[in-house]
Amino acid sequence: MTVKEILDTVYAAYHKPQYIYPDPLAPVRTYADVRDREVAGLIASSLAVGRVDLILKAVDQVLSPLGPHPAAELAALPLNMLKTQYKDFVYRFFKCREIASFLYAIGEALRQYGSLEALFLEGYRPSGTQGDMMAGISHFMAFIQEHSKGCCGMLITPPEKGSACKRFSLYLRWMVRHDSVDPGGWAKVSKRDLLVPVDTHMHDIATRLGFTQRKSGDIKTAQEITASFAQYDPSDPVRYDFSLTRLGIHPDLDKSILDKLT
Repeated sequence: MTVKEILDTVYAAYHKPQYIYPDPLAPVRTYADVRDREVAGLIASSLAVGRVDLILKAVDQVLSPLGPHPAAELAALPLNMLKTQYKDFVYRFFKCREIASFLYAIGEALRQYGSLEALFLEGYRPSGTQGDMMAGISHFMAFIQEHSKGCCGMLITPPEKGSACKRFSLYLRWMVRHDSVDPGGWAKVSKRDLLVPVDTHMHDIATRLGFTQRKSGDIKTAQEITASFAQYDPSDPVRYDFSLTRLGIHPDLDKSILDKLT
């Protein structure tokens, strides 16, 4: 099989809703309103570190107290109440201080801009270049860091420090793409500008496909892998991300499927 045939075969087989769970995307899709979904998505993607079952538990611990409309709730909650509400929260590197500060900064973005999308758009200008996407990411993260007083820890990892921005790139995929898997909602950001979320599974798969030889999963690697995917779908280079990473994430699948195709 050619690389294009491999990509299309895996996409046709696994880019389906039944393969979503146990992905952190699962709880995000339950929010019908885009303003609630963008808040839930940012929380879920930012906590996407470690085992997926524990990620889902942590996401639920954060989202459940916010009720069915987390955007309105966060826009109204002061920092002291958030600290009280999440005083017992602990997940890996994140405790009450980090999550309360992070949620407060999200609330401040909603108070100032009306939506997280509007905050992102202030830094992003669509032109089909990853540079413009990175400007949007940098602007968004700088705001969150500033209004969390620098207390949100590793929930935000700016690209200026070499981060591949894997979790934020995942968030953007959820919010920008709209199909049977990705719920979408951000209509003014172009799919062609999205960056592939490079986790260990995608890094391994991209290496097998010859998309990169770089050993570090940094921002340069993410850009290189994205450019390789763009050769096969320049208008939507991230569309293969979900189906390919199922081979490393979904409990019923594994990467031996890819080995058989290659």
